[in-house]
Formats: sequence, C-alpha cells, structure tokens
Amino acid sequence: QVQLTESGGGSVQTGDSLRLSCQGNRRTFASYGMAWFRQAPGKEREFVAAISWNGDRTKYADSVNGRFTISRNNVRNALYLDMTNLKPDDAAVYSCAATRKPYSDYAPDFGSWGPGTQVTVSS
Repeated sequence: QVQLTESGGGSVQTGDSLRLSCQGNRRTFASYGMAWFRQAPGKEREFVAAISWNGDRTKYADSVNGRFTISRNNVRNALYLDMTNLKPDDAAVYSCAATRKPYSDYAPDFGSWGPGTQVTVSS
C-alpha cells in the first residue's frame, strides 16, 4: 500500500480559502484512485471528494460541490484539495485515502489512509 501524508490544514475565517496537499511515497501512486474524507468531532467520517487514477473522473459531496476542487499530479505523487468559501461546517480533520481501484468514492474500498490534517473555520 502507499503511504500518505497530508499538509496544508490550518485555522481560517468564514469565506477564506485553503489548499490541502497529500503526498504519496510510491511510484505506483499514479495507479491509485484517490479521495478526501473528513471527520468532525462527534460525527461520522464523511466523503468529501474523489478522483480517478488519471484525473478524468471526479465526484463531490453535495455539501462541498462548487466550492472544493480535487486534483492530482501523478508526476509529483500528489493529491490536492482546493477549498474556497469555507464555512464553519467545513471544520474537521481531513484525510486523504488511496484505493487500488482506478476510481471509488466508497470508504471501505480505500486501504491506505493518511493521518489527517486539521481545518478550523471560525465565523
């Protein structure tokens, strides 16, 4: 499995933007479907966005559609999540995940998870 490390989290205000990054450690990163999930305190982990191995398919949770953009750079073994117009409800620990499938947005399909990065949004 690929090892993943997120970065880019922080404390922002409502309406601000933030870019999260996820670095993979294997050259086979390009073959993995990738996704972002998030978990707020006291809540279940929820799907945020997914992208296929080659970037030609993406999907977003309704709550972030139009505000967040998922992308990847397979040369750099990197996954990104550009977040705009952040809201207090977006505050959570964001984790990237990798699946051996070319694409998935179903959490049980993902066998590799990063430790997460905290995003805090103040009103």
